[in-house]
Amino acid sequence: MQLTNKQVSRFKMALFVVALLPFIRLVSFVFLDKLGANPVEFITRNTGDWTLYFLCFTLAVTPLRKLLHMPWLLRCRRMLGLYAFFYAFLHFMTFLWFDHFFDVQEMWKDVLKRPFITVGFIAFVLLIPLAATSTNGMIKRLGGKRWQLLHKLIYVIALLGVLHYFWMKSGKHDFSQPVVFAVIVGSLLLLRVWWRWSGRNSVVANGN
Repeated sequence: MQLTNKQVSRFKMALFVVALLPFIRLVSFVFLDKLGANPVEFITRNTGDWTLYFLCFTLAVTPLRKLLHMPWLLRCRRMLGLYAFFYAFLHFMTFLWFDHFFDVQEMWKDVLKRPFITVGFIAFVLLIPLAATSTNGMIKRLGGKRWQLLHKLIYVIALLGVLHYFWMKSGKHDFSQPVVFAVIVGSLLLLRVWWRWSGRNSVVANGN
């Protein structure tokens, strides 16, 4: 399926608005007092969930592009990755602001004491250089190969995000959603491994 540049631009604009809707919904819930008995927990879980959703959306671009023969989808991947960072930033700021009232020392104690927070914090820190190098200018500065190598961190970040969610839910023995995320992320990564492996085998076969 091929789209013109104008159609792709319209699609990206619509996608930008749709991706912002969870944030708009969350803000409206704040003003309408619909956050429930524990507003901080609601915001934390909501922003954390959407971070994982957008990490999955970002990882899904390449498989969908190949399977559906839609090369223009690649032009949406950067925006989806930035939205993953946006919701991760909101998730982190909720933790820093409402849980620790910007007391960095207390935040560090919490990060070092609880493994699921440690893993989540590492994933957020790894997202920062990806967001910072998302511009065309940074791609030119780093060079295509180095930029691509850096942005392969998304695979590690997604796995850490799933582990963070799994450990967080383990205290309540509720593994249903973490398992779903694990299956989705695992499948998206295994597809890449399969394509790389089959591609190398094809090269070897053709060489022989």
